[in-house]
Amino acid sequence: MALSLSSSSSSSTSAVSGSSFPRPIDLRATQIGLPFNFHDRTLALSTALSVSQRRHLARPLNADTNRNVSTVASAATIVAPEVLETADVALEDYEQLAKDLDGASPLAIMGKALEKFGNDIAIAFSGAEDVALIEYARLTGRPFRVFSLDTGRLNPETYQFFDAVEKQYGIRIEYMFPDAVEVQALVRNKGLFSFYEDGHQECCRVRKVRPLRRALKGLRAWITGQRKDQSPGTRSEVPVVQLDPVFEGLDGGVGSLVKWNPVANVSGNDVWNFLRAMNVPVNTLHTQGYVSIGCEPCTRPVLPGQHEREGRWWWEDAKAKECGLHKGNLKQEEGSLNENGNVGVHGNGTTTHADVFESQNLVGLTRAGIENLAKLESRKEAWLVVLYAPWCQFCQAMEGSYLELADKLVGSGVKVGKFRADGEQKEYAKQQLQLGSFPTILWFPKHSPKPIKYPSAKRDVDSLMAFVNALR
Repeated sequence: MALSLSSSSSSSTSAVSGSSFPRPIDLRATQIGLPFNFHDRTLALSTALSVSQRRHLARPLNADTNRNVSTVASAATIVAPEVLETADVALEDYEQLAKDLDGASPLAIMGKALEKFGNDIAIAFSGAEDVALIEYARLTGRPFRVFSLDTGRLNPETYQFFDAVEKQYGIRIEYMFPDAVEVQALVRNKGLFSFYEDGHQECCRVRKVRPLRRALKGLRAWITGQRKDQSPGTRSEVPVVQLDPVFEGLDGGVGSLVKWNPVANVSGNDVWNFLRAMNVPVNTLHTQGYVSIGCEPCTRPVLPGQHEREGRWWWEDAKAKECGLHKGNLKQEEGSLNENGNVGVHGNGTTTHADVFESQNLVGLTRAGIENLAKLESRKEAWLVVLYAPWCQFCQAMEGSYLELADKLVGSGVKVGKFRADGEQKEYAKQQLQLGSFPTILWFPKHSPKPIKYPSAKRDVDSLMAFVNALR
């Protein structure tokens, strides 16, 4: 992996010309006049992680400044400051360290990470609001490295943003690319947009996960922009530091890679307040309604009231809204944790989450009930039915609107119902009821056997009522 090194002394914007992209819009947060003057400091300590017999313990190793950590030709244009070796080889308990740092500021956590691993750690930059990580790294006054995954499917605005960040901080981002042969095979066999048909995991595996795996094999630690509020189902328990449960680092094996999440405890609003205060450049897509930004075909703006992750892979259910870069989080989505720390799951594959959409004005349909309703060619009343899963945060988010709609439709000639379509019912719902993602809302007309799927992502009462009024 070719990784470039940058130091805090190169934080000012560089005047660079001849870019292959149109000059990016200089979109910055409001300047409120907070000058900083940080000077380069020689890094006094760099330690890294080797394999340990215990998953939460790791042994820091002395940094070897003569070791060539690159796996491809280096793109570095800045010489790294000399890293002094240390004889500290004590075992590090990262679970305890996470507890100790849980109340620390992102700046303090970033400083600790860079101090501990020196040249063996890099920031993973996606081209979104995680630019805050680069700014925090600059403010520590320590040298830092930044890498990014260029999938070949990013928005033009994201490429322009990469260019703006490189100029702002005087760095060269270390781009990792997917294997051309693998991408060629995928596209030739399945087409350019196969992920709309059979899920995003295969494409993400080729374009993102495998390049990331190659990048991390040259490191002992990495820094991510994960926040607990980004995805309540998959990231709510993210610690500020952990042994990576999925990927391996330079030394190989379980426990060979440390994962730092400096903004884990920071809200999205606070991240943006920080970006505005520091006059940091941001991706222009944010002004167009994009919050979570990924590849162009798999990212769209979110509407007011929607969660930011609803703009990613919107055709899939909430369980799948991780691309594989943070796959270790997914176990938290599959059910609630019991007293032993295990996920509680019933024998039929459904989880122990409390049910949603509970109201006397709403009919809960069984499998037999929904099958009978679907078979009828003529019904006494029209039906509006939501296909849901109680663990889905998007279903939980629309519960209030749907219950209010049910109250409004009492006596109107429209029945409002729900059908739990996860677990063993999911395959039936996908094949027979047009289930694509949770929640899916269906209208069963009085005089037509085929249900009509609600096409919009707007789930407020007025939008749902407009759909009903247009069809009844």
